[in-house]
Amino acid sequence: MSRRRRGPRIPAEPVSIEIDSLSHDGRGVGRIEGKAAFVAGALPGEQVQARFLDRRRRFDALRTLEVEANPGPDRVTPPCPHADLCGGCSLQHLAPAAQVRLKAETLAEQFAHFGGIEPEQWAEPLTGETLGYRRKARLGVRYVTKRGEVLVGFREKGSSFITAINDCAVLDPRVGQRIEALKELIAGLSVYNRLAQIEVACGDEEAALVLRHLEPLTPEDEATLCEFGRTHDLQIYLQPKGPDTVHRLWPEPGNGPDRLFYQLPEWDLTLGFHPMDFTQVNADINQRMVSQALAWLAPEPHHRVLDLFCGLGNFSLPLARQAGEVVGVEGEEALVQRGRENAERNGLGNVTFRATDLQQDFTAEPWAAEGFDRVLIDPPRSGAEDVVRHLSGAGVERIVYVSCNPATLARDAGILVANGYRLVRAGIMDMFPHTAHVESMALFERESH
Repeated sequence: MSRRRRGPRIPAEPVSIEIDSLSHDGRGVGRIEGKAAFVAGALPGEQVQARFLDRRRRFDALRTLEVEANPGPDRVTPPCPHADLCGGCSLQHLAPAAQVRLKAETLAEQFAHFGGIEPEQWAEPLTGETLGYRRKARLGVRYVTKRGEVLVGFREKGSSFITAINDCAVLDPRVGQRIEALKELIAGLSVYNRLAQIEVACGDEEAALVLRHLEPLTPEDEATLCEFGRTHDLQIYLQPKGPDTVHRLWPEPGNGPDRLFYQLPEWDLTLGFHPMDFTQVNADINQRMVSQALAWLAPEPHHRVLDLFCGLGNFSLPLARQAGEVVGVEGEEALVQRGRENAERNGLGNVTFRATDLQQDFTAEPWAAEGFDRVLIDPPRSGAEDVVRHLSGAGVERIVYVSCNPATLARDAGILVANGYRLVRAGIMDMFPHTAHVESMALFERESH
């Protein structure tokens, strides 16, 4: 029987290392005895003392303990005292303006890497508040016997441990400033050591917590949770098993479906969503992103517009305010139903939603037979390689591509450019401040012949 090979031993003693550059994920890059080292919390030009987190054949991973010399000009004091340890943020030690530059450079490097592409124009980054912005999150929960304490928060950097925090500076304050209260709440439940996680979802007016519990709650537990929700003005949901078991405990379910809401005031729209639905985490940047996407796409009343990976209608419904007809396409049936519900809520009769596998060729579908003048694409991290190949022969004159992964955007941009499109404009949106996550947008126009 073969034995599993063990990786290199992780040294217990910290090392001193000089940092040469930043990686795309915001870690400092240096070398230890000629081997690449990625150091969380370190900046170019700095000499830092760092502790090993992991050792691989080609590189080592470390975490900064202290800056020994030459602190970088872009180094700032993190706004959160837990930033050095907590994995919820990775860039709080880097000035916000420098974070934005790093993300813009990452996007440019990815375009260059995939075929030497560069947009004709770089758009100004979309930026906003850097604290209290995060409306969606998954918090870990763990009872630590040695501490005799319940922990609620994000995992530590390079570890499965939950970070010991009492508040969170980037979470929506309705939840971020109640971490201590949440810990006390859970410690008082009979299942204090059988809760796995808490999903956070916030709308404009209401915020919700979804508690994943691994054992049944007692009536006393449920009463305690209801009182917590009442006191802190939070909706409480329970998830005893899979996602389909999520149900609202507080306030008591009414006759209608469970929904939170957010506004897109520029288009006089109200969008409803279930706490487990995908929505953008940053409400301010989302509004500005939608505005920019519509400005770039420039739909007119005679245009037929296709919105791919449309979700619950975040782009489809604003598009329907300007275009003649909009078709939103999404792979998840529940979100398609949500889109239809939101169209009806807002009195929009010129938008339809379809559930379709977007890895397949959709151009022969009946709803696509009439063709489209404009297309908006907002895919997951894996990108839209199949989609752009199908679109390349469809004659669409203008495409706006919203991306959460610059590598797959650049790959798909290469396909579009090779098939007769110009990369007219591109830029980043700081949807996740203090993290290395890069959200971006690109405009493509078909070459005229």
